[in-house]
Amino acid sequence: MDSTPMVSSLLNKLANYTNLTQGVREHEEAENEDGVRRVTVTVPQMGTFIGVYLPCMQNILGVILFLRLTWIVGTAGILGSFAIVSMCCICTLLTAISMSAIATNGVVPAGGSYYMISRSLGPEFGGAVGLCFYLGTTFAGSLYILGTIEILLTYIIPTATLFEEGAAMPNNMRVYGTCCLVLMALVVFVGVKYVNKLALVFLACVILSIMATYAGVIKTLIEPPEFKICLLGNRTLKNEKFETCAKTKVVKNITVTTDLWPLFCDSEYPNATCKEYFISNNLTEIQAIPGLLSGVIKDNLWGNYGPAGTLIEKESQPSAPVKETTTDISPYVFNDITTFFTLLVGIYFPSVTGIMAGSNRSGDLRDAQRSIPIGTIMAILTTSFIYISCVVLFGACIEGVVLRDKFGYSVKKNPVIGILAWPSPWVIVIGSFFSCCGAGLQSLTGAPRLLQAIARDGIIPFLQVFGHGKSNGEPTWALLLTVGICEIGILIASLDAVAPILSMFFLMCYLFVNLACAVQTLLRTPNWRPRFKFYHWTLSFLGMSLCLSLMFICSWYYALVAMVIAGCIYKYIEYRGAEKEWGDGIRGLSLNAARYALIRLEEVQLHTKNWRPQLLVLCKLDSDLAVKHPRLLSFTTQLKAGKGLTIVCSVLVGTYMTRGNDAKTGEQVCSFVQSSMDNRMSVCNCTSLCLLVFNVTKKYFKKSSHHSCRFIPLLPETVRETTAAHQALLVAKNIDRFPDNHERLKNGFIDVWWIVHDGGLLMLLPFLLSQHKVWRKCKMRIFTVAQMDDNSIQMKKDLQMFLYHLRLDAEVEVVEMHDSDISAFTYEKTLMMEQRSQMLKQMQLSRTEREREAQLIHDRNTASHSATNDKAAGATPDRVHMTWTKDKLVSERNRQREGMAVKDMFNMKPSQSNVRRMHTAVKLNEAVAKKSHDSQLVLLNMPGPPKNKKGDENYMEFLEVLMEGLDRVLLVRGGGREVITIYS
Repeated sequence: MDSTPMVSSLLNKLANYTNLTQGVREHEEAENEDGVRRVTVTVPQMGTFIGVYLPCMQNILGVILFLRLTWIVGTAGILGSFAIVSMCCICTLLTAISMSAIATNGVVPAGGSYYMISRSLGPEFGGAVGLCFYLGTTFAGSLYILGTIEILLTYIIPTATLFEEGAAMPNNMRVYGTCCLVLMALVVFVGVKYVNKLALVFLACVILSIMATYAGVIKTLIEPPEFKICLLGNRTLKNEKFETCAKTKVVKNITVTTDLWPLFCDSEYPNATCKEYFISNNLTEIQAIPGLLSGVIKDNLWGNYGPAGTLIEKESQPSAPVKETTTDISPYVFNDITTFFTLLVGIYFPSVTGIMAGSNRSGDLRDAQRSIPIGTIMAILTTSFIYISCVVLFGACIEGVVLRDKFGYSVKKNPVIGILAWPSPWVIVIGSFFSCCGAGLQSLTGAPRLLQAIARDGIIPFLQVFGHGKSNGEPTWALLLTVGICEIGILIASLDAVAPILSMFFLMCYLFVNLACAVQTLLRTPNWRPRFKFYHWTLSFLGMSLCLSLMFICSWYYALVAMVIAGCIYKYIEYRGAEKEWGDGIRGLSLNAARYALIRLEEVQLHTKNWRPQLLVLCKLDSDLAVKHPRLLSFTTQLKAGKGLTIVCSVLVGTYMTRGNDAKTGEQVCSFVQSSMDNRMSVCNCTSLCLLVFNVTKKYFKKSSHHSCRFIPLLPETVRETTAAHQALLVAKNIDRFPDNHERLKNGFIDVWWIVHDGGLLMLLPFLLSQHKVWRKCKMRIFTVAQMDDNSIQMKKDLQMFLYHLRLDAEVEVVEMHDSDISAFTYEKTLMMEQRSQMLKQMQLSRTEREREAQLIHDRNTASHSATNDKAAGATPDRVHMTWTKDKLVSERNRQREGMAVKDMFNMKPSQSNVRRMHTAVKLNEAVAKKSHDSQLVLLNMPGPPKNKKGDENYMEFLEVLMEGLDRVLLVRGGGREVITIYS
């Protein structure tokens, strides 16, 4: 077998596993060991499991699971903890659904959530939320470092404390936390490749710790662990300074006091003066982990909240009430902070963050549009199951007073989850320590690059200095600022106090991800075509509401502070920031807003993503001044799925003085009435798309009546004028046979014959029609024409890939024809000339190159098209709007099939060789009629008319032959600008 076996392939990917984002790896790979810059082009190879699922799992599971989840279960109870976990997991799941829709709506480069929000909601929202996300990631680094130091000083080296009195623990956390921060910053500064090499170790620590926990739960069914706690009455004692849970013991037939005695008495002798509660109550030793079948789950269902200093007591244990004369509670286990439900929500929420890990790595994925939704949602479901199962299992296995013991003082200073784990508590201690170290390093690696991305976008002027760094792009200045902000979190010196701050910034980010998806969905812009289909604006709105609610539940004053910070940044960018046009949803919303928004939009050029059909409908009025073809307006409505503007125009021959009353009557039918046919093009210049009726037979053109002579120049001249104005033109044949708005086409096809690249209009129109209920069940087919020497199979594959990136579902077929069959289109066709070659060649590149170059190719071709049209009015009459080229002219002469010049073909009279004159049209018509005879609608490229007006009549005959035998036809001539893009 040539392929690599699945097992070895998996092991190879795991060996090369990294939790670093694309930009980080590119910076590191930009230098070799000698420090010389080199350029490497890598093809994304990671799939869903390695590229999205594992990084999300590693980012979600972390410090809160190992250090605080047991305490949350004991304090809030199983039911309260279940509510907390469920709310937070539902919030992240809804956010992941919205994020998946945005991430699959085109290509998302490195930048993750900041890129998605800024490109969906605009630079103002993007900058504000981007900085909030940066602050959240920075404070996450503080959280992980504080967790690392807490594990180190509480469980690994408790004797390493520097301060012993008063606020000893916070001061120790500050000193050791600062040292740890400096050390991690140096590692990141020297090179993230060292962090990359340890990524698999950090991931293995998380997985092994969780497996050890589940193994310990299973072991309780067989034999509960031999950890016991000591109760004095119903109060839990700190089991640090004594071994025996008794007041006295017998040694060599002599009764002596235990190590517990001096904690409550003024001396170690039996006749010493002791505290009254110690004298009145007995000591009891109970199992710390009764086991899964012990029934302790009933006692742990409900919460036990209390103020700071509240003693942790077992309510079912008897106790003699005694009036206390002293306030010394040091021998007992007590609450170090005041506990309440909303506080626990704020502390727990950071444990479900990290869902953006997959979208941050979109450039490294083999198929990001498939991997990001599946990997992220599966990671959230997996971690949600882990958290919910841990809540239930902790409450069913561990004694309630032990669960409420945050630091494990009652079980000899072991982590509570550690005494449950099998085979040893050190599995949890070491695993959680390295997990927190790895998460802290990754936060210090990712946050500076996020700030660098914001700075390089140029939307916030005072941050531009942070866009610079080392020669290979490492964000040195951004790293220094990140370390400074991270130090603020470390100086707080409390994991419980930093967690709500972290929650605010992440919730703010998630709120705007949901808002971005809701806005894009409600706008229904043509560019909004996510590959991920399982989303709805109501889910996004629900996720947004849940994020906002959790912000105020966690801490209302922190929520207000976060909103004020985001609001100030928003207003600063609005007034002082650089102007950017990213085709975002807010710009799209402004298109449908009031005059103020329209004026603002005119300050910048409209982006391709926000293109909408602005229709100028040239309709004809009958003698009663009613619309002669009402289905033309129906078809206009069906085309307006993009929510564009429409101007309905009719031409009345004469002056306003003679036909003023008719004009007023016509205004009630049409939105606009032009009083003179000679000025009709001034209206065409106001719109981007013209729609005309083409319903004239060939026999009609052969008549020499005055009416036909008057009408023949109308269409070619209109084509010339709209082309010169860079406007698109649609011409419909048999418009009266088009479906009405009340009809429903139950099946059929919309066929697109793509011969000339027109900026994507030919492909976008069927998508717009399919959004309307009339055409919704019709499928799209695209036919493209190839010469006999073209590789038709490869062309079909490339076109299918191109449509995949355009998020358009259509069948593709390549029709092979001889070169002479399409000679009339050689000047503008894309798949035959350089434009087509560039697009197909670009589609054969690596995916990374394609993403960078595709839009440039579109813009270059558009500019070339526009330049050609501009030259048409100059001194190159042979190339003006002609579908014939000089090269084709030479080849036609060499073939000597008819022995006449190409320029004479449009000038020939009907009495001459009609068969040869219409050879191209006949051959194309045969191909279209054969393939599309049963389609509901056929879309064709409209060739440009000849500059010589003497050939207008033959040009009309050419169009008539081209559409002969076809029922519903729409001729499309693009305006020269791109209206469709592969980007989000």
